[in-house]
Amino acid sequence: MTFGSVAGFMAAAAFVKHAVPSRGDEESDELGLVAVFDGIDLTNRSASFRGGSVLAWYGGISLDLREATLAPDAHLTIHTLFGGVAIRVPPDWHLESSVHVLAGGVDVRPGAETADAPTLTIDGRAFFGGIAVGAKLPNDDEPIPPTA
Repeated sequence: MTFGSVAGFMAAAAFVKHAVPSRGDEESDELGLVAVFDGIDLTNRSASFRGGSVLAWYGGISLDLREATLAPDAHLTIHTLFGGVAIRVPPDWHLESSVHVLAGGVDVRPGAETADAPTLTIDGRAFFGGIAVGAKLPNDDEPIPPTA
């Protein structure tokens, strides 16, 4: 990758940061989260969460849905480009994923396997980034290191 390519990615990310603002808050049924060169930490308590979209480009998003109630046919699209997304869901939700990855990592833990479990369908892409979705995320078992 040349300096021009890197500069082009950075310029495009800066443009997207200003042209595509995030939408949605703690009570929103549908979210459009965009983290470019920064981070978003959101706990959603929607009474009927329908999904939306999440984009982390040189940034990170932490979305906690454990207090939300899932609507039927809920769908969430997740994209990362040199960024990361971590989403926590209630243990009784079922997750169906068709996320594709290129030089990154995806960990979607399917959750409940009962026939009547509410289902969140997830799709998207992780390019040089990471996506983790589940009731228990990969680092939940690790002890929190002491602060200096």
